[in-house]
Amino acid sequence: MERERAHSLNILLHTSAGRHGPHGLFLTDGQKVAGTHCDYLFASSNFSLSKGKFFSPRFPSNYPPGVSCNYRFAGRSQERVRVVFEELNLQKGDVSCLEREDIVRVHDGAVRLAPVIAAVCNQAYQLEVLSTGPDLLVRLSGTSPAPGQGFRATYEFESASDENLQYLDPKQSESMMNPSRVINAPTAATSGSGGHAASAPLAPGAAASTTSAVNCDVLITSDEGKNGTIASPSFPQPYPPRSLCRYEFQGRGKERVQLTFREFNLFHAGGDENDCESSDSLNAYVHLEGRSEKIDSFCGNNLPLPLMSSGSKLSLEFRGAVSSRHVRGFQAFYSFTENFGISSGRQLSAHPCGFEFNSTEAANGTFSSPNYPGYYPRDTECHYLFYGRPGEKVHLHFTYFDVEGVLPCEATSASDYVEFSNYMTQDRKYSRYCGQLKGFEVESDKRTFRVTFRSNDRLDGTGFHATYHFRPESEPNLRKPFTSAAAKTTIAPAGLALCWLLVAAW
Repeated sequence: MERERAHSLNILLHTSAGRHGPHGLFLTDGQKVAGTHCDYLFASSNFSLSKGKFFSPRFPSNYPPGVSCNYRFAGRSQERVRVVFEELNLQKGDVSCLEREDIVRVHDGAVRLAPVIAAVCNQAYQLEVLSTGPDLLVRLSGTSPAPGQGFRATYEFESASDENLQYLDPKQSESMMNPSRVINAPTAATSGSGGHAASAPLAPGAAASTTSAVNCDVLITSDEGKNGTIASPSFPQPYPPRSLCRYEFQGRGKERVQLTFREFNLFHAGGDENDCESSDSLNAYVHLEGRSEKIDSFCGNNLPLPLMSSGSKLSLEFRGAVSSRHVRGFQAFYSFTENFGISSGRQLSAHPCGFEFNSTEAANGTFSSPNYPGYYPRDTECHYLFYGRPGEKVHLHFTYFDVEGVLPCEATSASDYVEFSNYMTQDRKYSRYCGQLKGFEVESDKRTFRVTFRSNDRLDGTGFHATYHFRPESEPNLRKPFTSAAAKTTIAPAGLALCWLLVAAW
């Protein structure tokens, strides 16, 4: 009997090693394309999995040099594809993807010409991407002699929502859906109605009331509309005391959520106007690496700066614990935008955030960081390409500069930075710029020039604003010398948001 058990155990171990050996636990669920090394097809049907996993070659070991893999997802007509890179390790550091040999690109469609909605070349965790339609293409390209570990990711085919606005509490009636897309959280109901309630006592001068706010949580997606207005409960009337409301925004593709406040008037007990812990407040959260992280709290009467999500999600939490008959609450305009709040240039589809400027169309103009003059988003990479006529160069004048970081603006200090180059690769002529700088000027040596803006995933700045002017190379160099003494630097924690300003006059 013992001999039979031992024989059975040997068979079990042999079978397990064959399927779940060093790489058996990391099997891609799609169908491998015949004649390819690592191309896979994931097709949604009644006979296939609606969700699964996929991996880079040899994961968790390093992928081989010269790798080129395509992972194609084909959903049905009313479906979208959600991909989450649980872990992605290509190269370490804070170098831009334009200077990396290994990169993962996500295309919002079935072919390489489809718009790129995500590009990662360093490291990322819990990075989520949602397609706008039924097709998605993930490409891994690696030419580095020192390949990285690669990635592990999940996918899921999801049914596209027919509604872009819904209350998170399913008990809310359809009558609360406002077709005009001016969204006020529901008004007060009698206490005990099942809504959120905060137990904070009323402050002197506050509105005496025995009511509490009903569940005013609302989910807004971009499926049916790209913009609208949100407001506190009962706006423009005073919001009920003990209100607690959540506003969840969900975009798709390369969309970002942008909020611009039109009115802001919350009860504040006095004292430090920036102390929002003991006052009615509005908290804003972005979603990074699978977690929700607060970017700021707003209270009192000061109108907040415009906000922008780092990805396709943004959350607001309104806490109106006290209220008063003298306050009106808040109102904000929201939009799902693909241009990152950058109104100049022609947007390029080859990058998640890329813009082109041509001197044949405009000899001068302006450009800025995403969401300027509000806080720039985290984990974002943008490219601005400027094309001049032969014999031209480009002159840049930075009129405003506030980029979190400390000199010399390197990865060791986890700084955001702006970097200049006469080439597509690094130009040792220029050092990185960060901190709060007075106005300064930069001029290209020839027809091509690029500017790189990169931010981390912890703190935010209000970015920069600059003018550009194409002019003949024969004109004297107008660049004013820059010294580090002009900078008031601030320390910023680590992270990853990258905006490239590629200024090229070729």
